[in-house]
Amino acid sequence: MNLLTLLPFIVLIGAMFLMTRSAKKKQQQAVQMRDSMQPGTGVRTIGGMYATVKEIHDDTVLLEVAPGVHAVYAKNAIGAVLDDDEYNRIVHGDDPADETPVVPDDASSLTESADSDEPKIDLGKKPEADEARTETPKGDADSADPKAGKDGKSDGEK
Repeated sequence: MNLLTLLPFIVLIGAMFLMTRSAKKKQQQAVQMRDSMQPGTGVRTIGGMYATVKEIHDDTVLLEVAPGVHAVYAKNAIGAVLDDDEYNRIVHGDDPADETPVVPDDASSLTESADSDEPKIDLGKKPEADEARTETPKGDADSADPKAGKDGKSDGEK
């Protein structure tokens, strides 16, 4: 047989080997993570629920999802084992020691200065401008309706 005819098969077998090897590595890491669980550890299930480990059995884990509320889960349902700081930050809302700066909800506090004595600009309409715009000559029918064209029809009419 020619080497060129076997080359696609060799590449395919090599790719399959690499893919299964990386999948096995991920499975081993997940098993190690689940074995590192101890009672009192905070976990996140694959469904996104945060709980505290109470008891660990062969294939199951007893989780406390709320004070006094316990549920039995399969070990495979544990998605992540969290360290105490991360668990307390997520579940209890505890902030880390270094506070992040508070961003205001609106930009007015960023633009206003306390020592500014400049008068504020009024961007509202003046009543005189409204009256001048509404008055139209009585004999000019086309100018009464600004949407009407030269033939007296408005834009949407045919």
